Amino acid sequence: MLSKKSQYAFQALGFLAERYLQGPVLIAEISRKKKIPLKFLENILLELKKEGVLESKKGKGGGYFLASDPAKIKVASIIRLLDGPIAMLPCVSLYFYERCKNCNEKSCGLHDMMLEVRDATLKILEHRSLNDLVSK
Repeated sequence: MLSKKSQYAFQALGFLAERYLQGPVLIAEISRKKKIPLKFLENILLELKKEGVLESKKGKGGGYFLASDPAKIKVASIIRLLDGPIAMLPCVSLYFYERCKNCNEKSCGLHDMMLEVRDATLKILEHRSLNDLVSK
């Protein structure tokens, strides 16, 4: 399940994707238009900036903007940045693998099933970009 933080992040990123190459957008405008609490949004955007997804400009005409083409920013990468693993079990995670306690992965039916779930989920999320959020 996506956290509220990720849901808000995708709303804000979609808003910025719609305005790609139109200049910086004030955080207050994003907050108001998307009905995201300002303080929460500030923290989210700062984190995304720190991770290189966003850039910002200070002063008059300042605000936040996407650091790269929204078609190149994959949904899976944003989820991983904000929520961590996409996989439902740590033993099937690609980037956050951990062995499960008291489990033999070679004979665990749940492990095998969750591998299929992970692969099906990633097949979608790794091939969808921020552009897909706003193309409807």
